[in-house]
Amino acid sequence: MSRTFVPFAQLCRQPAIVVDSVGLGAVLTLAHWRGAATPAALRDDTSAGSVLRALHAPETAGLQALAVTANHFDVDGFVGVWALLNPVLALQHEHLLRLVATLGDFREINWQDPLADHALQLVCWLNAEEKARFYEPFGAPARRRREDEASAEKFEWFLPRFADMLDNPAGGRAAWQPEYTRVKQAVAVMQSPATQLTRYPEIGLTVVRTPEPLPYYALFGPTAGTDMVLCLYDGQRYEFEYKYTTWIDLASRPTLPRLRLDALAARLNALEAAPRRWTFDGITDTGPLLRLSGKGLTKAQRYADPDQRPIYASAIMPAQLEAEVVAFFRAGYAGIMPKRDWTWAEIRAASESA
Repeated sequence: MSRTFVPFAQLCRQPAIVVDSVGLGAVLTLAHWRGAATPAALRDDTSAGSVLRALHAPETAGLQALAVTANHFDVDGFVGVWALLNPVLALQHEHLLRLVATLGDFREINWQDPLADHALQLVCWLNAEEKARFYEPFGAPARRRREDEASAEKFEWFLPRFADMLDNPAGGRAAWQPEYTRVKQAVAVMQSPATQLTRYPEIGLTVVRTPEPLPYYALFGPTAGTDMVLCLYDGQRYEFEYKYTTWIDLASRPTLPRLRLDALAARLNALEAAPRRWTFDGITDTGPLLRLSGKGLTKAQRYADPDQRPIYASAIMPAQLEAEVVAFFRAGYAGIMPKRDWTWAEIRAASESA
């Protein structure tokens, strides 16, 4: 069997497997998106993980389709599409591919894993070549293009080249080295006495105290297992973020629903003496931020690393800021039990009742 990638617009023209996306006409959906029709036995934290589960179950209905598609390009979706087109190689490199997909989507990795460096090199290579040859994630609208159409060009370029990077990442060093070095330097900061982590497992929050904003691949690694991150940087600079783990249907553990941040922002604005105002993104955003506002950030800027965007000084002291955030979520989650497979309707209802 030899599968091929087809642009998403061709989904209705032939039986197709849809990866990291949803679409009418799919004969098999392999996606971790909330409410996606992924078969229960194949559900995984990442869409690529669902693909790998499917490759272990060749009798899966729909897996015999010869067309594979996705409506956007990102690391997780790309790995899933590539694995369907290269099933033997994918199963040989299964652990590495799982690390790559998780790092790409959740920005989490265990640096003690012997393949962690290789995974980081692959993700940095994908990122660098994507930006250099095409456009940054979420950048299609600024170019007046539809992501489902424009991303097909990325798949067509990366798909035939990825296997070589699995076997010989040094061949792409010129592309991945700059981001790789920046991340590794940041990992050293995260693992140093300069950084302190405080976990509040009952509300799924990790508080990171570290001197300066850092790349996500370093910042989020130690936050694995929690779904919210409050960063307290020197100079009373702060950002709160809901991780992507609560936008999708996480399979490995139950989660709490996202709560709207209106009341928390209002409380912080009542305390704030600095000239800027606390603003927030809606709970259906892939990674909502709560931060002091400057010029409004685009989706591409919000997706980019914290050290690539301005973060402004607050008049609120760090201990008070942390206390306010913790108190808000402790009150909001009182009486709400973690579970799997929240619907957006349930999430909105939980937020209204909090």
